[in-house]
Amino acid sequence: MRRGFFVTFEGVDGCGKSTQAELLANRLRGEGRSVVVTREPGGGTIPEKIRALLLDPCNSEMVNECELLLYLAARAQHVREKIFPALEEGAIIICDRFQEATFAYQGFGRKVPIAILRQMNSFATGDLDPDLTFIFDLPIERAFERLTSVKKPIDRLEANGPDFFKRVRNGYRSVAGATPHRITILDGTLPLEVLAEKVYAIMIEKLKDTLIFKIK
Repeated sequence: MRRGFFVTFEGVDGCGKSTQAELLANRLRGEGRSVVVTREPGGGTIPEKIRALLLDPCNSEMVNECELLLYLAARAQHVREKIFPALEEGAIIICDRFQEATFAYQGFGRKVPIAILRQMNSFATGDLDPDLTFIFDLPIERAFERLTSVKKPIDRLEANGPDFFKRVRNGYRSVAGATPHRITILDGTLPLEVLAEKVYAIMIEKLKDTLIFKIK
C-alpha cells in the first residue's frame, strides 16, 4: 500500500473541476492533512513551459501527433518531479486533469486510437494510475456559456468547435463507464456546494482504506 493518495479532477473546459479541486484541498487542509495541488499540463518548470506551447492560440498549426507527444512529455516530467515524491511523503495529491484528459481529448476528440494512447501513457507515467478520479459531466452548451461569462481569452484547445467538445464529453463518459471502480462521474449542473459535499463524501470513503486516513 503506497503512503500517499492520488486524486484527479476531469471534465470539459468550463465544467467546474478546478473550483471543486480547490474546495476539496482547502477542506482537507483544514483537517490538518498534507495536500499537494497540481495541474496538467503543468506542475513544474518544464511542464509549465510545455503548457504554454500547447495552449498558445498562435500555435494553431500544431498537428495532433505533436500535441499528443507534448502532453505526454509534460506528464512524464510532472509525475517524476512532483507526483511520485509527494506520494512517497504520504501526501494527498489533487491534480487538475491527468490521463483521462488524454483519452477524452486526444482519443475521442482527435480520434487517436485509445489502445495506442493507453500504451504511450503507461510509458509516460511509469504505470501510475490515480486512486480516484472525478469527472464532472456538463452539456457542452452550458460549458460554453460559463467560459464566455468569465471573459477569459480563448486558448488553443478551447478554440475547437462544439463537435470536438461533444466528442470529448462522450469520451469522458466512455472512460468512466469502463473504470467504475476508480472513476466517479458527477452532474456538473448541480449547485457548487452540493457537488462539493458529494466530492468530499466520496473522497473520505476512499481514504478510509488507506494508511493516511488513520494517521491524520
